[in-house]
Amino acid sequence: MRVGYFLSCEEYSPQQLVEQAVAAEAAGFDALWISDHFHPWNDEQGQSPFVWSVIGALAQACSLPVTTAVTCPTVRTHPAVIAQAAATSACLLDGRFVLGVGTGEALNEHILGGPWPSLDVRLEMLEEAVSLIRELWTGEVVTRQGKHYQVDTARIYTLPDEPPPIYMSAFGPKALEAAARIADGFICTQDDEDVVSSFKEKSGGKPAQGGYKVAWADTVDEGVDHAHRLWANAGVPGELAQVLPSPQHFEQASQLVTRSATADSVVAGDKIEEHVDQMRSFVSAGYDEVYVANMGPNYREMIQAYGREVLPAVRED
Repeated sequence: MRVGYFLSCEEYSPQQLVEQAVAAEAAGFDALWISDHFHPWNDEQGQSPFVWSVIGALAQACSLPVTTAVTCPTVRTHPAVIAQAAATSACLLDGRFVLGVGTGEALNEHILGGPWPSLDVRLEMLEEAVSLIRELWTGEVVTRQGKHYQVDTARIYTLPDEPPPIYMSAFGPKALEAAARIADGFICTQDDEDVVSSFKEKSGGKPAQGGYKVAWADTVDEGVDHAHRLWANAGVPGELAQVLPSPQHFEQASQLVTRSATADSVVAGDKIEEHVDQMRSFVSAGYDEVYVANMGPNYREMIQAYGREVLPAVRED
């Protein structure tokens, strides 16, 4: 059972992300997730560094494996560019890299001015993108005229010894079917045993990574305050999270999310047993790896407390 720390690029500066990674390794975490955003979900979060630069810094600062959770290689960034960035990251990390991909959100992907495709089209684009990335990782010269992407005599020269695994984030049955078919593993943020078991059944037992956020603080009220101030957007339901185009739209939608709803949905405060129980719920759901992020300013205290008490408790199970 691998337990990792989730680096939230939407909330923390590049320097803070590297600081968290170093602290996580010292505390005994096994691996890292890192998000890839152009915008934060809201202005209060206030950050959004370029993930590939941060990964380069992480490779020099610590020795933990890194998974992008997740990159969208379809609209904002051409899959050929993602293929090169991921290959370089895998080299810097000595092969300890997983390319996590997904269909993305309009929040990040609309910025170049094109239309935001429907889910079926986004899944089609992602499948073509993954195929192109894998072809480029062969090191051969690639020319392709696809439905959504074309490359002309493209070759990636800097490659790791082995191509990185590609894991896919999936919400809903169509995306889950695609992930089981095209990906090497699964990424999700729900502690849903039915979803994980369905993926494993459809994929022939491929691995699954799950992740979630907590709000460490001296009191529950303080933690809920941080979670609601920074991450009320997590309570925005359904397809809105995929189609709203700007942090300002998320701020408007998040006004419908009450503080009590946030309190009901997150583990806040410093009660170790509650943090252990939350992580156990993801382990029980069948994930092979579980990643946890902190919301708010108390990430040093959270990482240290997890290293002392939460990780040992979970690993003893």
